Amino acid sequence: MGASLSLVPLLDYFARREFAAAGLSPGAVTVPYPDGGGGGGGESTCTVHYWASAGEPRLPPLLLVHGFGPRATWQWRCQVGPLSRHFHLIVPDLLGFGGSSCGDAAASPPPSEATQAAALAALLDALPGMKGRRVAVAGTSYGGFVAYWLARTAGAERVGPVVIASSDLLKTAADDRGFLKRAGEGWNGVEEVLLPAKPAAMRKLLEMAAYQPPPVVLMPDFILRDFIQKLFTENREQLIQLFKGITVGTDKFPVTPISQEVLVVWGEQDQLFPVEKAYAVQRSLDGKANVEIISKTGHAPQLEDPTRFNKILLDFLLATHKHDPSSNGTSQ
Repeated sequence: MGASLSLVPLLDYFARREFAAAGLSPGAVTVPYPDGGGGGGGESTCTVHYWASAGEPRLPPLLLVHGFGPRATWQWRCQVGPLSRHFHLIVPDLLGFGGSSCGDAAASPPPSEATQAAALAALLDALPGMKGRRVAVAGTSYGGFVAYWLARTAGAERVGPVVIASSDLLKTAADDRGFLKRAGEGWNGVEEVLLPAKPAAMRKLLEMAAYQPPPVVLMPDFILRDFIQKLFTENREQLIQLFKGITVGTDKFPVTPISQEVLVVWGEQDQLFPVEKAYAVQRSLDGKANVEIISKTGHAPQLEDPTRFNKILLDFLLATHKHDPSSNGTSQ
């Protein structure tokens, strides 16, 4: 009888309600597959699902980019209310996540960070009043990889201040070995934990991602199986290849300084990407990025201590907007 219980729709309802209460509405746009690829022959297209503040921007635009795991509404639900008072928000689902996809997913190659960034740029151009408009961007975990790629390739005239949250832009094979050591014995690869297919892997992910994970008694196998089925099963193989194919921080796309102001935010007890990587990212950006470490949080400080996280973001973004010569003082 318990096996029929599903918490996912209930949690999804509450997350969507937070977005609606902040004045955001869902939508979707169809854009050409970046670089004309996508497999399957002919001109392929992508559908990018998003939530956004209503109408044309009257406040400075801010793009929030999610990471691996649950959909964007879950990952940014604690931010949209406070941030929407100062910014025009755009919160997309990345390709392969939530409601965003490209043509025949089975025939399409896993989207790279370049593809993701290009799809976001196309989304911005398609939204009312956003074509060519400068936008700040914040990315968490994998979203930080995409945010960095977008900021670097689009340039400072299109992308303003950048927030990199819990994103190890310099991830190496040695980091993966360290991850597996922290996870303990029995795991064949990092993706086995990050994209769980079994309750034991889901439980391990929660233990490593959170500073205070739910008690084991609140994580019975039937609940974890339901989360896996509804949040991790669809496109899982493609997402594994996407994870293995990350190019930011490799010889294909090494991390170099960018002209935009950058804030690096990290949870002090992050077991997925240890906190020392925050300072490694800072050094790779010529030491110019601001670093903020949030104590008593893990890989998702925006959920574990949203009050502190939101203050750090707002202090940084409002200060950079105030000194941005392209701003018009609309964020009050």
